[in-house]
Amino acid sequence: MRRFAQLLDRLVYTRSRNAKLRLIGDYLQSTPDPDRGWALAALTGAIDIPGVKRAAVNAIVSERVDPVLFRMSRDYVGDTAETVSLIWPTRELADGDTADLGLAAVIERLLALGRADAPAALADMLDRLDPPGRYALLKLAMGGLRVGVSARLAKTAFAQAFDLDVEAVEEVWHGLKPPYPELFAWADGGEQPSIEDIPVFRPFMLAHPLGETQVSMDEFAAEWKWDGIRIQLVHVAGETRLFSRTGDDISHSFPDIAQAFREAGALDGELLVRGDAQGGAEGGAASFNALQQRLGRKNVSAKMQADYPAFVRLYDILFDGSEDLRDLTWTERRQRLEAFVPRLPDDRFDLSSTIDADDFEALAALRDGARDAAIEGVMLKRRDSAYLAGRKTGLWYKWKRDPLIADCVIMYAQRGSGKRSSFYSDYTFGCWTADGELHPVGKAYSGFSDDELKWLDRFVRTNTVNRFGPVREVEKTLVVEVAFDSIHASKRHKSGLAMRFPRISRLRRDKPAHEADTIATLKNMID
Repeated sequence: MRRFAQLLDRLVYTRSRNAKLRLIGDYLQSTPDPDRGWALAALTGAIDIPGVKRAAVNAIVSERVDPVLFRMSRDYVGDTAETVSLIWPTRELADGDTADLGLAAVIERLLALGRADAPAALADMLDRLDPPGRYALLKLAMGGLRVGVSARLAKTAFAQAFDLDVEAVEEVWHGLKPPYPELFAWADGGEQPSIEDIPVFRPFMLAHPLGETQVSMDEFAAEWKWDGIRIQLVHVAGETRLFSRTGDDISHSFPDIAQAFREAGALDGELLVRGDAQGGAEGGAASFNALQQRLGRKNVSAKMQADYPAFVRLYDILFDGSEDLRDLTWTERRQRLEAFVPRLPDDRFDLSSTIDADDFEALAALRDGARDAAIEGVMLKRRDSAYLAGRKTGLWYKWKRDPLIADCVIMYAQRGSGKRSSFYSDYTFGCWTADGELHPVGKAYSGFSDDELKWLDRFVRTNTVNRFGPVREVEKTLVVEVAFDSIHASKRHKSGLAMRFPRISRLRRDKPAHEADTIATLKNMID
């Protein structure tokens, strides 16, 4: 456990991507099984500890430490695991109880815990660890390491450490389970694990932003970029799985789609909700707000499925049965996809149509005029491109529609997490009602520079008028320009509105608060 805690500590304070790759690779090469397998699972977010909840951690800390001191410390530090690791009182233990806990033993014990016995077991392990070990334990128990390492980076580090191709690692990854004995046997010179009869995730082909580039419509095909979530459907050996863009299995959230996809193969598409569920065009796609009602749910009721009927708009085909089509050109894959789609239920699947534009200028005019609730912009795909994992220069481009803009007033602020735990970096902003009241319309924690963050933090500290736990209410004097992709009606918010991807694009210190936009102005922006 001590070596894993040291790895996390060093990763937190390492900014260089290459340095992070070396740190992880060195750890994996020098650590025995199964500890290195569990470490890789933790770094890729593949460990779920169902028996441990944040409330259990708060409860055991409150038994050992004054609750007011803990709350104040948590507010200052900005991270529960770090706060507990530092504030936990050390107890005198017998010599036999102070030995370093093995990472595998810790994780296996955590996985076996139920909610009733979790508090006592956690307290016992915290007593036997030093502060870095406590931090690592709590990060494992509560999920989300937040050490600046993505799942892709961890897999890349593994591949580089053992001289393997990272795309080959991705190919087998989702057919294996922690602590990955087959994966490390392969890394040590054995055979590549077989996944022939397992529905596994294949890395998506991704697009670069178009920017100022202009392309020839003779060389590129254009499709609408739909505002849902990109998914991969895989059916092998009688089993269907749905994967998100990051490779997470989301089949349980969309059992209606999984049950409807019974043709052997692997398809790439956009998961959407029927437009008539939210007042859209009959048979069309609703806004992302409608889809969001179903995202992340472990159990989806029949009523939820009926109220928000999901379907998939298909973009591409990777496998037809067991035949791998990824080396074919986009044009050839499109023909295979058009032949495949009629075999699927038309209430759950349809084909993403191509956009008919004679030239780039004509496409630009179509894009500028598209304000459908479910359209984000345009995709451009080179007609002779194979389906290649990741972002490849010059093959696929995404051309999002220009963001919407509104001037809003900062109302509340909260500390960030991790590297931002010392700054008030999460801002709730609002717009004016007809009665002259400010109602919150969104929350943003991005879009500003480091210097602007420092200025905003000082503004919050010197203009606080009230406190609600970790949240500060500030004087309603600062206007910020907020950019967002779309806005939708919402019954969950007092303003009746929900923004999609809001970010602060500019500080409007020159603008008086009473000149900020109104709720009515935002409602007029609803698609």
